[in-house]
Amino acid sequence: MKRIELLGVPVDVCRPEELESEFMKILEKPGVKQVVFLSVWDLIKARNKKKDFCKCLEGADLILPVSKSILGGAKFLKMEDIPVRYNPFDVTIQFLSVVDQHYRTLFLLGGRKRTLQQAERNVHETFPNVRIVGRYVGYFPKESEDDVVTAIHKASPSLAIVSEGIKEKNLWAFHRKDRFSSSVFLFYNDCLGIFSKRIKRVSEKTFERGHEIWHEIFHNPFKLFYVFPFIYYIISLLWCRLFNKKSENVKETQENSTEESTESAGSPIGAGDESDGGTPSGENGAGTSAEPLSGGSNVGKSESDDEEIDSVVHEPKKEQKKSFKAFKNPKIDDSDDLELE
Repeated sequence: MKRIELLGVPVDVCRPEELESEFMKILEKPGVKQVVFLSVWDLIKARNKKKDFCKCLEGADLILPVSKSILGGAKFLKMEDIPVRYNPFDVTIQFLSVVDQHYRTLFLLGGRKRTLQQAERNVHETFPNVRIVGRYVGYFPKESEDDVVTAIHKASPSLAIVSEGIKEKNLWAFHRKDRFSSSVFLFYNDCLGIFSKRIKRVSEKTFERGHEIWHEIFHNPFKLFYVFPFIYYIISLLWCRLFNKKSENVKETQENSTEESTESAGSPIGAGDESDGGTPSGENGAGTSAEPLSGGSNVGKSESDDEEIDSVVHEPKKEQKKSFKAFKNPKIDDSDDLELE
């Protein structure tokens, strides 16, 4: 796994075959951990370095992109490592499978009472080895927050799924991480609704095409106004690409000037293969300009000798240039879906 930055926002490049092992490493780590599903709207929000969400991403253990626009942005900027896009539901099922295989514990937070109870039953039926050590409804009053935090702290679940009804979303666990012992927090808004069959999840075809936004707009028409932050995202990508090209050209010019100065300083002609007393030694000594012995003509020199001397003098310089140039360029399977009844 590798962490890159897109428009200054951290994003993890995690291949599907690495996902399970990476999650196991996170489970084994001490302290409070966090997995974040990053949408393009979250990425735009995280560009503000003064906001807590940016700090939340910097401290997150795993950041998985869920928007097709994030991959498109990375390709547009011609980045070497392109992230892999994940469906939040499939990843959640895969994480629950890992918890089930290793007999770990789970805490469910969010949703209404009936939704939460039905989701708990279905999770227990599908993953019998998962021990659900606690649950608490969402939309709770502020006075009940201490009870929720205390319940999670005492239960110390391996995985805590935070769903609808929590206003702060990913920031809820981030702002209270000092009050928990050791858990992995995962916020997925529709998780409990899908588990309880109250919400129909987006189809695989719709998700692969990147059209899940229309599903969201259908349920919340005000999300049509997302077009304005998306335009800002496009402009930011264009600006970043132009700015990076300019900086790369400046950097290349500086490298070329550095090469030339290094070549002139380390040139065999400038140094002159002179031994003690400043007298030339070896074949390169013939390359120094010497006064003719008599009559202003070179005695015993033919044209072939001149060519040979010239090649001896200039060949090291060519090889040195080459050496500098060489140094410069040195599905998630649907069979794992939760079988809800």
